[in-house]
Amino acid sequence: GFEPAIAASGEEAVTLLKGGLTKYRALVTDINLRGTMGGWEVAKVAREIDPEFPIIYMTGASADQYASHGVPNSILLTKPFAPAQLVTAVSQLLNSGTPTT
Repeated sequence: GFEPAIAASGEEAVTLLKGGLTKYRALVTDINLRGTMGGWEVAKVAREIDPEFPIIYMTGASADQYASHGVPNSILLTKPFAPAQLVTAVSQLLNSGTPTT
């Protein structure tokens, strides 16, 4: 039931988030992205826009950096993971926050 917006790089993801054309409900980001901006930085920008913004990180190699780079109240999925795990993580974060109008 989710409709994703796909960004080719961290910079493009930030442009989409800041653009305001769409009200995004969560960010799912890989840690290693094309361009100069990684998933850690994209998540921090998302939290500057909305301090409660749900963040799901996914990685195959950077899980050890989560404690020092991840934002609070986020979820880290380590690759490989089942698609159902991603859906569960997004649903969990969306349902644990305060209702938005």
